[in-house]
Amino acid sequence: MSKPPFGFGPPDPDKRGENEPSDSSGQPSGAEAFNQLGQMLSQLGQMLSQAGNSTGPVNYDLAKQIALQNLSSSDSDVQLGFSSSSGGDSSTAVRDAAHLAELWLDAATILPAGASTTVAWSARTWVEKTLPTWQRLCDPVAQQVSGAWVEALPEEAKQAAGPLLSMMGQMGGMAFGSQLGNALAQLASEVLTSTEVGLPLGPAATSALLPANIEKFTEGLELPTSEVLVFIAAREAAHQRLFAHVPWLRQRLLATVEEFASGISVDTSALEQLAGQIDPSNPASIEEAMSSGLLEPQTSPEQKAALNRLETLLALVEGWVDVVVAEAIGDRLPGADALRETLRRRRATGGPTEQTFATLVGLELRPRRMRAASTLWKLLGDQHGIEKRDGLWSHPDLMPTAGDLAEPLDFAERLGDGESTLEGIDPIAEIERTEREKNKPENDKGDEDKN
Repeated sequence: MSKPPFGFGPPDPDKRGENEPSDSSGQPSGAEAFNQLGQMLSQLGQMLSQAGNSTGPVNYDLAKQIALQNLSSSDSDVQLGFSSSSGGDSSTAVRDAAHLAELWLDAATILPAGASTTVAWSARTWVEKTLPTWQRLCDPVAQQVSGAWVEALPEEAKQAAGPLLSMMGQMGGMAFGSQLGNALAQLASEVLTSTEVGLPLGPAATSALLPANIEKFTEGLELPTSEVLVFIAAREAAHQRLFAHVPWLRQRLLATVEEFASGISVDTSALEQLAGQIDPSNPASIEEAMSSGLLEPQTSPEQKAALNRLETLLALVEGWVDVVVAEAIGDRLPGADALRETLRRRRATGGPTEQTFATLVGLELRPRRMRAASTLWKLLGDQHGIEKRDGLWSHPDLMPTAGDLAEPLDFAERLGDGESTLEGIDPIAEIERTEREKNKPENDKGDEDKN
């Protein structure tokens, strides 16, 4: 059993003072039992007050606190990694690698550089910078699950519970926060960049690498750390080019995850069994009960459709990055092919990305589609050139579908015949037009709607 948050729980009998009374059976006396109860209630009050004033379905203050505490012993914001090989600190090494990667990428895609800032993050910084996006992704799940608890109660029970419902909601938010904090700490100790999850988790136009994690990843690869850093910097830069210059992509990815998560339904008939597993005096039991599988969500047809769209779009993003980086680097890095395959396998073996999504959002990604997407993008570039290939990103309606991933030759043939509606569309002009629409003031949009 994991440690209760804030040390909440009964006193440790091994630390009892020598002069404290106790009967010969080892059971606490009446006075001691009342003393323990008072301490437990006092600790419960402290726990609720220390957890912040969060009223949402997830206590993100607690999640951040737990994540940073888990990382405090193994991570800090001091300069880490690559100092010996680069002759400078990790931030300098990251910026130099990113600058070189951007130069190489310019010849491999029509999309210009998307990051205005390149930074070296610690794992703790990754948690702080990505938490706002995790909040957007996790809230729909937590709302559905926590709402099921209340909806399952009879009306008279709701009225009788009164303020206790609010307290249970707060403790439920703490349980979700604890689970989120532990998951983020694990993920933060393994991710290499801000976009490795496949989603734009960090601030816009910011390319971020985690040198300490990259250094651990490099161990055993028998490749120079400088080569690994440049290769990973190129992947991060390629992601940023997409997210910066394909305005619809960021919103479409996050909205699809939200759509999937908001459709989660819970079998409330399992709540009675679940209630028997919860010890009200131990908040950790809430987290354990919620992760026991009794509240495993049921996937609806709408969710399956959203999942298919998300898998396809993520595969297209990852496949495009894979192909563009490979073409940009070419023979410049001798170990590039081996490193490319290593990163592919890292995604395909159910690494931290898939595990975290399954834990937090109930969503399992299928990275096997990434290879199919890579094959498609490579075929399109070889047959039609990078301008026509990258021009498909100008509008979501031009993008390949899940069926196209299974039949890439057919899609390439249709693209050559002009059936993909690319005729008459200037890719760069279309991207600029979409950006203008995105940045247009709300008043202007309202005026257009009236007309």
